This record gives sequence, structure tokens and C-alpha cells, in this order.
Amino acid sequence: MPNGLVDASSLRSHPDGLALRLTIPWYRSLWLSSVGSITVTIDGEAVPQADLAFELDGVRYAMADLPEQSDVLWYLQSHPLLVIRRDRPADLGEQHEVVVHGELRLPYMQIAPGQDGGPGMYVPNVVHQALTLAVTDRDEAAPALTSVEAPPVADASDPFQLGLTLYSASAEFRAGWFDFDGLLDRVAQLGIGPGIEIVASQVLPTYPVVSDEFVARWRVSFDRHGFVESAFGANLDMGRRRDRDMTPDEEFDFSELMLQGAKRLGFPLVRIQSAKPELLRRLLPVAERLDLKLAYEIHAPMGPNDPTIQKVRDTYAELDSPLLGFVADFSSTMHAMSPSLLTAVRRAGLDEEAVDRLQAVWVTDATMRERQEEFIGYLRSRDFDPGRLGSFAHLAFNMHGHVDPREWADIMPQILHVHAKFYDIDDAGQEPAIDYPEHVRVFVEGGYRGYWSSEWEGHAFAELGEVDPLVLVRRQHDLIRASMHAALAHA
Repeated sequence: MPNGLVDASSLRSHPDGLALRLTIPWYRSLWLSSVGSITVTIDGEAVPQADLAFELDGVRYAMADLPEQSDVLWYLQSHPLLVIRRDRPADLGEQHEVVVHGELRLPYMQIAPGQDGGPGMYVPNVVHQALTLAVTDRDEAAPALTSVEAPPVADASDPFQLGLTLYSASAEFRAGWFDFDGLLDRVAQLGIGPGIEIVASQVLPTYPVVSDEFVARWRVSFDRHGFVESAFGANLDMGRRRDRDMTPDEEFDFSELMLQGAKRLGFPLVRIQSAKPELLRRLLPVAERLDLKLAYEIHAPMGPNDPTIQKVRDTYAELDSPLLGFVADFSSTMHAMSPSLLTAVRRAGLDEEAVDRLQAVWVTDATMRERQEEFIGYLRSRDFDPGRLGSFAHLAFNMHGHVDPREWADIMPQILHVHAKFYDIDDAGQEPAIDYPEHVRVFVEGGYRGYWSSEWEGHAFAELGEVDPLVLVRRQHDLIRASMHAALAHA
């Protein structure tokens, strides 16, 4: 997904002069408080902040006021206007050299909690674009989609069921190529399913609340294809406010809203983001009342035996509830960095020496923070601004882990759901950075019987329209099914 606020069709005429039709530079909705600053240069001249305004859903905000808007959601499919005051409205077709620089933070990706009541540290997202744009009055058209062979038929002997998280089509959904109904139609047409997982912060226009309107729309679209609810992805926006982190009561209230929404939509399981013991103790009675399983995601760079995860396992042992478990995310158990990521950092300006250094640092056993700092230090020693990589200087390490996949067997009875993470499917039908036959073998031999939910995360690196992610999901399903049959034959 391009890390951009604007694209080729963003420049618009406006009664006040010009406007830029913005796209959220992330794969989920964010609070306006996530926006720290946006600056614009037009034809070489910096636009004063007093001449900029941010318009969302008919409401205009001064740029300096954005960090205070912790209750205003920038929904993933919304395209607010950045209004640029000029002497006259721009004419259609006129061209301008536009430079946009934005600094945001991701309020659910906490690097370190706040101290003494202050705000914590969060993963930043820096956006810098320089484009030649022509004033237009229309969006770019979505491309035609390809068709594939007839849908496969699941074998009754398959040890686990397949599905996907709609997160796999993040970029296309963000761009408006699909509405919610159309996205489910496309999934069905490609024979993907039956399990459907959602990320609440992506698909809910009223996030974190599940509205009556959304429930009605969900049921009509969902039931039409005979899909099955597999998992409801819940984030916890600890850094929603700029001045401080959430209090424990706020964390509970926010999480309880997520659980209530999951129940309304018929999901049996919620992927939780926080496993703080005090929060789990408060949420467990809610889960029992709603009959919901709570699964903490084990994601790169951690594995099942990481000290942080061991603490969660200890809390689970103390609470002793069958409703508590884990989501196994295969980003933890990769054997190489994804080709898509390496292509993306090359596009951002890394030469082959830097790409080689990135991979050499990644493969070491140092902590994620140590590897990040080593690589960022290396970039600076070469006078390369890490900001040119956007969030990738951080995410390259916490999105790619290299734990041995056999470690999943250590917690197999507690794995309630699987994120079958992948980035690429090569010409041989394999995932070049994740050994899928080995992962399937471990889970078949371990007796896993839940859902494998395909999670294509190549949208973090690929350009919009470069690949069709749902076709890739279908190819990944073919790989998983072939691997299941091979593992069963070997057993």
C-alpha cells in the first residue's frame, strides 16, 4: 500500500482556491489526533499553516487543532479535503508542483508506555511526497478484475478449515474499489472461505461501535454466500489522546465495546491486542457472559516462548479458562525477509549495500529494538534519512520474525485461531519467506482443528493495483490444501 496522503487524482479546485483530496496513509481508520502535522509546498512556495484547513465530513478544522481531535474518526474509506487558500479557485487542467509532508503516529502500536501520567511512545508514520499534479474533478477508475478457475471443493478430510481476513484487501478497500458488499462478492467468486475475519477498525464506519445499520448490512451480505464468522479483530488505541495514554478503566471500556460488537455480528472469537493481567481479569466475566473466546495475537518479532508471551501464558494458567488462548500469526516464524518488502525499500532509495545490510541485521538474534537501532544508525552513518522509509525502518523488524515454526507445537492446545500470514506466492506456488508445508505439518501433527485465516500483508509494500490480493489468497489456499494432503499422506 503506497504510504501516501495524495495520488495522481488528488488536486481539486475549491472555492477557496485549491484542495487536496486526502487518503489515509495506513491500512485502518485512525483518530484525527493521530495526525501530528501536514505541510504543503505549491510550486516551490511553502503554504502557511494559517492558509491550510482540514475538512472531514463537512466539518473544518484548523491544522493546529488536529492533535486534539481524539474523538473524531478518519474512517478508512473517507477522503477529507486539505483546503489551500489561494487568490482564486484553480482551473481544471492547470498543473502544479506539489510537495506534501505528513507526520502521524499509530495509536495502537505502542513502543513504550507513558511515565508519570504522560503520553507513551508510538510507532511513527512519516509521509513525504513530491508530485506534479493536474487539477481534476474525478477519481482514478478502478481496474478490471481478473477471473480464475472454478472454485475448489473442500475435502471432508481436511484437518482444518480455511478462510481469510478482509484485511487482505486493505488497499483496495481503502481506495474505494470495493464497498463492503462488493468485497464479499469478490471473495465468494474466487472460492475463498468459508471463514471470514474482519478488523473492526477497518470496516466499521462507527468504530468502535457496531451500529444497527452495519449489523443489518452485514447479515444480508454475509448470509448470501454462506460464509462463517471466524474472528473479530479488536485493536486497543492506547494513544488515542496525545497528552496521555488510556487509563485502565478506559482500556476496559474500549475493549468491552469491541466484545459487544463481536457478539452482535455473530463472531465466536475476538483477537485481542492487550493481555495485561488486570485487563484480562476484568474482561473474562464479559467474555463468559457473551460466550466469546479471547485470543491474544502472537505476532512478529515474538514467538510462543518469548518472555512476553510466557507472561501471558502464566496469566492464562492463573485464570484457567477455556475461553483464553492465542492467535498464531506466521509473521513470527519466517525464514527470510519478504521479497515485497525488499522491493519497497529499494523503491524508497536503498541501494543493494543497504538492502544486504538490512537482511544481515534482521537475521541476528538481537532484540527488535536493538536491530532497529542498529539499522537506523547504519542509515544515518551513510547520510540516508530513515524518514524516507516511512514506518518501514521500524516495521521491517516487527513485521518479520524468524522463530522456528516447530515452537507452535509448544502451545498448540491454546491456539484458537491462525493468521496464515503471507506476502508473496512465487511461480512455483510457494511462499518464498514462509515455509508453508512445514507450518501445515506442525499444525496437522499437533491436532489443530480451527480456522486458518489467510492474511496477505503485501499491501504494506506493494503499489495499489500491482497485484490482485484476493487472487493471491486463492493461490495460497491451493498451497495450503496441497500441503494438508501431503502432511496427511505422510502421517
